[in-house]
Amino acid sequence: MQGLMVKDDAVKSIFTENLQTHGAYCAREESLKREEEAGDIKFVCVSNNNIDEHMIWLIELKNIFTRQLPNMPKEYIVRLVMDRRHKSVMVIRRNNAVGGITYRPYFSQKFGEIAFCAIASNEQVKGYGTRLMNHLKQRARDVDGLTHFLTYADNNAVGYFIKQGFTKDIFLEKERWHGCIKDYDGGILMECKIDPKFPYTDLSSMIHRQREAIDEKIRELSNCHIVYPGIDFQKKEAGIPKRICKLEDIPGLKEAGWSPDQWGHTRFKYFNASPDGTVNPKLTGFMLSVLKATLDHVDSWPFDKPVDVRDVPDYYHVIRDPMDLKTMSRRVESEQYYVTLEMFIADARKMFANAKNYNSPETVYYRCAIRLEAFFSSTVQVGLQSFLHFQQ
Repeated sequence: MQGLMVKDDAVKSIFTENLQTHGAYCAREESLKREEEAGDIKFVCVSNNNIDEHMIWLIELKNIFTRQLPNMPKEYIVRLVMDRRHKSVMVIRRNNAVGGITYRPYFSQKFGEIAFCAIASNEQVKGYGTRLMNHLKQRARDVDGLTHFLTYADNNAVGYFIKQGFTKDIFLEKERWHGCIKDYDGGILMECKIDPKFPYTDLSSMIHRQREAIDEKIRELSNCHIVYPGIDFQKKEAGIPKRICKLEDIPGLKEAGWSPDQWGHTRFKYFNASPDGTVNPKLTGFMLSVLKATLDHVDSWPFDKPVDVRDVPDYYHVIRDPMDLKTMSRRVESEQYYVTLEMFIADARKMFANAKNYNSPETVYYRCAIRLEAFFSSTVQVGLQSFLHFQQ
């Protein structure tokens, strides 16, 4: 019914953005560092210097730019990549270029202009783009003596550059760059200041040391580091329990402030679990209807089943708590797992957060996650409004 307002504030607040990212960046960086140390990949900076191997890599990089940047004239790409005033930092795997950044350093003005940046389409979900930019910044600072980067980014690339520390606000003195860099129609000028001390290629180690310092301080103020013994909890597929476990018997739960009257209670009282702990049939029906609508959505295909490690080998090194619509469906159908609506929504939010943490904003997977998350949230809210209307 159009125009119906839900009085329960929980419907509006349940989608509050409070997700935190824990370790996805560090895990991916550590994985790539191990690949570098093992010699599986390497990051090199080359220019048109007539060395046969370097020329082959430049041609491979030119081909990647041509495929990934179709709006750029091929002749223009060739001219800049092969221009001796430009340098290209590349990802090399199995002696082939799989991506790179071509830039021109202006040594006297101490800034560089990024002309092209792209990763081969079949290599875009492995974190090469971020690692590549970190290598570029460190080299530009330590070898070229640069303090800033400027680039013109189209709408598809703005998200990537923002993640890499670029901003649309230009603080670099205009006299240092005006008249030097090329203007692009429809592009957005972006700037990045290179930190003089930042360990760009070893950020994960720095973050790890910072976390250790924070954890040590937390231990002084809290007992959250106390680990209680585990329980004999056996699960079936999709994490569904083989038998109901009494929550009051879980070590440490009462110490954390839990009480038996909290079992199965949701902010949506009409979905509360039965006193014996069984799931409310109304809740099961509601979740099934939301899942069906979500699975029928055009953007659901990346989430309809668990990620196949054969397609994305490092996925489960980065995403330690995966989720997908197939797993959620099995949990709903078991009528044992989702005791509250909040648990169901938490799994969905986790699924979308995983996709956004693992994939870059310019990828199709990231964009599907954004659109499907908006659709899921809208479907739940509209469904709750309709449910309340028929309850009245």
